Amino acid sequence: MLSGLPTGFTARAHEDTLCYRIAADAALPVKSRVDDNTRFALIFTSGTSGTPKAVVCTHGRLERVAGTMMNTLDLTAADVTYCAMPLFHSNAMFTAWAPTLRAGATLALRRRFSASEFLADVRAFGATYFNYIGKPLAYVLATPEQPDDAGNPLRRGFGNEASDADLSRFAERFGCPLIDGYGQSETGASINRLPGMPAGALGKPLSDTVRIINPATMQECPRAAFDADGRLLNAAEATGEIVNTAPSPFEGYWKNKEGEQERLRDGWYWTGDLGYRDDDGFFYFAGRSADWIRVDGENFAGAPVERILMRYPGMILCAVYGVPDADAGDRVMAAIQLAPGTTFDPDGFEQFLAEQRDLGPKWVPAYVRVVDGFPMTETNKVIKRELVRQRWEVDSPMWWRRERGGSLVPFTGDAAAALRKQFDATGRTHVLDV
Repeated sequence: MLSGLPTGFTARAHEDTLCYRIAADAALPVKSRVDDNTRFALIFTSGTSGTPKAVVCTHGRLERVAGTMMNTLDLTAADVTYCAMPLFHSNAMFTAWAPTLRAGATLALRRRFSASEFLADVRAFGATYFNYIGKPLAYVLATPEQPDDAGNPLRRGFGNEASDADLSRFAERFGCPLIDGYGQSETGASINRLPGMPAGALGKPLSDTVRIINPATMQECPRAAFDADGRLLNAAEATGEIVNTAPSPFEGYWKNKEGEQERLRDGWYWTGDLGYRDDDGFFYFAGRSADWIRVDGENFAGAPVERILMRYPGMILCAVYGVPDADAGDRVMAAIQLAPGTTFDPDGFEQFLAEQRDLGPKWVPAYVRVVDGFPMTETNKVIKRELVRQRWEVDSPMWWRRERGGSLVPFTGDAAAALRKQFDATGRTHVLDV
């Protein structure tokens, strides 16, 4: 349990943000009889690729996570944590609330994330630390720059799923370094960033029991091979699931034995995340296990393609996923969100793609959909399954390649009708009804 800590709070309000200060003289509840194995909370997973699951979290696990995070962040009672992420998710619970409580610091909670109000809140509360998810961080960076952006009290931030470009841009613009880690609500496997690691890498795990496993063979996947331009040469062989082969601290799902068994197959903890590993032992994220795309017999995941597309000028967010091909397998589709006032230039985008030497020929998007925003979970993560369901049957501006190797042209109603006829002709109309 979070032992020896006061439980009283004082609060003051600022618009829709609350700031709590742990009262130093507050007494502990008289009947607080708990131990390390007492259930503290059910923390819900994000549900980006399926129904959210309720992860059991005991007082013991919360105490261990809180202590580790407090030390990692060097939090003290003098700090103020700014949290705009929902408290039912592990990002807010493990990286903001619990370590702040453990340190006896101040916690400012915003009822709902706002990119435009982020800096104003930070200044109003004197926040020295904040937690984040990659997508909201990108929205903060999309706000208009001001000459005094670096004039704020922030000293560090911690989160996950931010791109290398966004980490650098945030540190430069706001004068605040960020620590981006990899983990899960289940805390089954962790990977930490290291100084000087390759661009796009997650980092290295603390234990060599975290590996990339081929679920079909139960064997460790071969290390990733790259050409001189950084192009991944053996995506199908090197990509597997990130697995911790050691005993897991995962404490189970609430009333979901089937989900538990899926996570703990053969005594190992299976993250459900795809990845690959280079010869130096650095891990790379490749998407969720449901994110496989198959083009012309080649299997690959969407996340490496997304990392490349995020280099496009004016890009705020993008999502890459597979949609059915009329002949067989998939074609690559990219949904992109551009900065306000930016108009999509298909010719310029084509030139950009041609200049990305690490973009494999089968990774090139066959469809490009320009969106104003993405379907998001309450934890601010893109719901890819909804994008896959929508495919090209939406009103968003869209471009496509009529034939492989062709140029991007507008995707019109006539194009949609012609495409449907192609599926009818090849007998694959049924895949559109899935």
